Amino acid sequence: MHLLATTPGTIADGSTAIDLAQTPGDIVLLSSADTDIALLAAAQQRRRTQDPAAPRLRLAPILRLGHNFSVDLYMETVAQARLVLARLLGGSAYWPYGVERLVETCRAQGIPLALLPGDDKPDPELAQLSALEPQQGRRLWRYLAEGGPANADNLLRYAGSLIGYKDQWAEPAPLLRAGLHWPSRLLPSLDEITALWQENGGIIPVVFYRALVQSGNTAPVDALVQALSARRLRPLPIFLQSLKDGESTALIADLFSARPPAVILNATGFSVGAAGVDDPLAKADCPIVQVVFAGSDEESWRSGTRGLGPRDLAMNVALPEIDGRILSRAVSFKAPLGRDPETEAGLVGYKPVADRVAFVADLARNWARLRSRSPAERRVALILANYPNRDGRIGNGVGLDTPASAIAILRRLAEAGYRIADAPRDAEELIHRLLQGPTNGNPGGPAEESLSFADYSGFFASLPAAVQRAVGDRWGAAERDPFFRPGRLDCGRFALPGFRAGNVAVLIQPARGYNIDPKSTYHDPALVPPHSYFAVYAWLADEFRADAVVHLGKHGTLEWLPGKALALSAECFPEAVLAPLPHLYPFIVNDPGEGTQAKRRAQAVIIDHLTPPLTRAGSYGLLAELERLIDEYYEAALSDTRRVGVLASAILEQARAAGLDGDCGIAAGEGPTAALRKLDGFLCELKELQIRDGLHVFGRSPEGARLHSLLVAFARPARGTGPQDASLLRALTADLGLGQDPLDQDPAAPWTGARPPALAGSDPWRSCGDTVERLETLALRLVAGEAAPDRSWGRTRTVVDWIERQLRPAVAESGAGEIAGLLAGLGGRFVRPGPSGAPSRGRPEVLPTGRNFYSVDTRAVPTQAAWQLGWKSAALLVERHAQEYGDYPARVALSAWGTANMRTGGDDVAQAMALIGARPVWERSSGRVTGFEILPASVLDRPRIDVTLRVSGFFRDAFPGLIDLFDSAARAVAALDEPRSVNPLAERVGEDRRTLESQGVPPQEADRRAGYRVFGSKPGAYGAGLQTMIDERIWQDENDLAEAYLGWSGYAYGAGSEGRADRPMLEARLAATDAVLHNQDNREHDLLDSDDYYQFEGGLALVVRRLSGRMPAVWHNDHSRPEMPRIRSLREELGRVVRGRAANPRWIAGVMHHGYKGAAEIAATVDYLFAFAATSRAVDDAHFDALYDAYIADDTVRGFMGEHNPAALAETSRRFLEAIDRGLWRPRRNSAREDLAKWSRP
Repeated sequence: MHLLATTPGTIADGSTAIDLAQTPGDIVLLSSADTDIALLAAAQQRRRTQDPAAPRLRLAPILRLGHNFSVDLYMETVAQARLVLARLLGGSAYWPYGVERLVETCRAQGIPLALLPGDDKPDPELAQLSALEPQQGRRLWRYLAEGGPANADNLLRYAGSLIGYKDQWAEPAPLLRAGLHWPSRLLPSLDEITALWQENGGIIPVVFYRALVQSGNTAPVDALVQALSARRLRPLPIFLQSLKDGESTALIADLFSARPPAVILNATGFSVGAAGVDDPLAKADCPIVQVVFAGSDEESWRSGTRGLGPRDLAMNVALPEIDGRILSRAVSFKAPLGRDPETEAGLVGYKPVADRVAFVADLARNWARLRSRSPAERRVALILANYPNRDGRIGNGVGLDTPASAIAILRRLAEAGYRIADAPRDAEELIHRLLQGPTNGNPGGPAEESLSFADYSGFFASLPAAVQRAVGDRWGAAERDPFFRPGRLDCGRFALPGFRAGNVAVLIQPARGYNIDPKSTYHDPALVPPHSYFAVYAWLADEFRADAVVHLGKHGTLEWLPGKALALSAECFPEAVLAPLPHLYPFIVNDPGEGTQAKRRAQAVIIDHLTPPLTRAGSYGLLAELERLIDEYYEAALSDTRRVGVLASAILEQARAAGLDGDCGIAAGEGPTAALRKLDGFLCELKELQIRDGLHVFGRSPEGARLHSLLVAFARPARGTGPQDASLLRALTADLGLGQDPLDQDPAAPWTGARPPALAGSDPWRSCGDTVERLETLALRLVAGEAAPDRSWGRTRTVVDWIERQLRPAVAESGAGEIAGLLAGLGGRFVRPGPSGAPSRGRPEVLPTGRNFYSVDTRAVPTQAAWQLGWKSAALLVERHAQEYGDYPARVALSAWGTANMRTGGDDVAQAMALIGARPVWERSSGRVTGFEILPASVLDRPRIDVTLRVSGFFRDAFPGLIDLFDSAARAVAALDEPRSVNPLAERVGEDRRTLESQGVPPQEADRRAGYRVFGSKPGAYGAGLQTMIDERIWQDENDLAEAYLGWSGYAYGAGSEGRADRPMLEARLAATDAVLHNQDNREHDLLDSDDYYQFEGGLALVVRRLSGRMPAVWHNDHSRPEMPRIRSLREELGRVVRGRAANPRWIAGVMHHGYKGAAEIAATVDYLFAFAATSRAVDDAHFDALYDAYIADDTVRGFMGEHNPAALAETSRRFLEAIDRGLWRPRRNSAREDLAKWSRP
């Protein structure tokens, strides 16, 4: 077996090796399609019945040969064949090791080999690897591509002739490539099917592959037809060769013209085309629901948490998402039909699962109902997230003014004919009305809406028994819930947090439950929701009778409830809560991961929205004064040296008093020249820091100065290789003849390039940072129309022309597009798909917004671009660590998030592989990752580094292949025979293996556990465990936080383990860790915007410190400019964010335009700074002082918070007080505690 110890490496997915136990045959045919196996098994039966002397045939399903050792075993059968055929769906990339061994074995034995495409398109790579004449391979392929019994018979006859058996064969015969189907009827006409319809409900085409009809394997289709008919719908089953096949698409066009569909159920895989442009189904302008006929068996699906394997995830989920499909459920699984004695193949067929079929049929009915109703009849639920579960944080939505967006949506719904009555006039009134009722923070408020206990009991009794048991065991009787109100004349009611506005219900999403009993629930990563959570959604479905649910803004909690990663069962909590309701989700365009979570676990249609406006941080207050003094210092150094020492002392004294010396990395005792250089560079970088200028309002594009700044931000990075794709600033640099690129230089370095008049100004022009600032100013003037590019500026004119022709219209169209997308979804129409990503990182194609975004082809991750960045970042990281600590890090821990890796194409894993000294191997034509190779130590020019990944729950769900890739690579490196000084990974694995064996662990198990390098949350759970403890203030000391983190993180993945509890091995990894790593891929947000950063990055740092007894290095790596990654310490990054954004009057003024939500943003910033202080010890007193001065000591800002969100003001004050009480902050102001106590009462 070829495995891992050599330079090439093979990805092991942990599957168990099997032996197909076949005796030799004359012809061996392997196929990715079980339908091929069934078809050819039947053909061979006919052939041998007619001619017992015909060549013997062996059939092998490639899906059963996933393990490398299984392939090696089967080569014993292959080696004795006279002809070998293999049909590969997706090309060689889907089975790289198998293809390699087939080619190797057949060449060694002189056996003719034909590698055939699994679809109806030629594959040049497979043809090149084949050993038959091209026309022979093409003929064999066409037999299989055309399909049907006659072609199967002729394939066997022709194959026999290739090995000398005399027989008559006919050329491949084209068969019907598309047609209609009905249970127990052969090729019915449209009129016949129409006559079979019993009701007048919506027409529901069921689109599936022709091969199922040819093999008689239509049980799941027939079950869907029956379920749809039972719901008074009109099913229209259509089989086809492919959605890219001309005959198939023509039939679809004719059928849809004659019988327009209400909803389409699609059971075909892959993607039709880029963004669904050539999708024949999308032309029907109706919802297209993706139905999965899974390639796995039902038992493994029921018992596991993945839901689907990597192959199904790619073909039936990720790629169809590109076409805008709405993922529903897996409705059937493979079931054994017995072993065929003639071909010795195990035959399988699809077995439908009744309750999954019912769910999909119900979902189709509900979408059809939504489409059929007039706007005035439709009932819509608008749900606002609320976490932390406090009254100052209602309407959580990243980058979104959620209350204002809700008002904008209500107004547009009214204009579109929806019945809106008694609606709040503005965002302030909406929040006021919600706060008047029960909330998660105050469940006792008077309720406008309620659900009777009798109705709730009926709903609860309808849930699966396992769900009822889990909720009852954790929360007890429903009457104990905080939202339950005992009744006088009845059995009581559940108070609901919301109100009706005509046919629209506006509600606060109920709390997940950690707030109810935090001390006994914080340790449970798979906490089930309480009764009040169910009650809200039960009321929506049964009493309010919602036709559609809209969760507004990233993100709520529904899609993160316990259960399978996708292909949910009835026992999965997202399904138990939401049921098969149409679900629309306005979501920020730069977060594909968490949006994809809602798509895959809550059948959501994403309506993506713009990021907030972006601008430069600029300078202010003391920072501006220090900048002025530094300019004066350098001027004096040239003309008045007597003042230099005085100025230097004054500057550094002010910097130290404000705590800026720590932010700049000025060491104690460092000389003034070096110190001033660092301070100057820090101030220059701060000015150019990209920050948000307010929030986005759904349906509203930015205008005026905000629009111009946003356009410059989007045009700042390069976006491709064409002239129009150049960076606007670099185009200016070239056209102005500056002679050097200031963007690639130390901002504090003296500017020695040209000083053209176009960049002239009154401010001092001394440094590279000054040059960048002047370029930024000119770029903004060009975009704003205040200046025109000179005729000689060819590069700049090309970029500005692109901005005017494409970028500006795309941004301008986004607001209207967002509303249009939402109205289309609520009208039961098709929502156009579109790509996702951070537009300020060179991704303008994500615009305009208002589309149902998709993410990446997980098979191509890490991409080659991600590898280049990962390699570069790893080198810079190792260099910076060695500079700071005098040696290379031997062991590091890296947080890897699914969302970030979807945005970047796998930066984190690429960096981790570069650190251990391995790199991915890609298939040349498709870019898919097929394996890895281990780099020689001499190439690295440093020791290998032992990397432990702590992956997020979504990473685990979305990237099982990446886990297998890194796990396989790490184990391969650990198996190398290299000196300890070169390979600390191998050294540590060997030590741990010996320790485990000495404890009585069997050698194979010891080897597996010693090699674990990927850890994450418990299967079916998400998060890192610190949020509840911080939010609810239930921790006594940092040991409590460390215990929570370890409890939530101690599950190992890789080498066949899918979340094995192994906290001891995680502790062993982290106790020996030298550095904690986290990468940030864009500047559209920062680490004080989200609880995830402090939980993962801060939590890792805390646990390493606790286990090792020493402070690890914590590196926060900036990948926002892929061509030039920057390595900063967490301490440095926190200083940048506090000074550049959080305490910046420009940012504060921006959020103050947004009333309640703006105050909530301020409160969140303080929360996250506090949490970093509690976990990482990277927060200084000066950071707290800066935010206290900006928010509480400033009368205007404090007054704003008190007026628009007094709860947020009180929460912020209490958090500052907690920082003092816990010894995390020693305020500079003596009056701080007294003042905070005064403002801490709402």
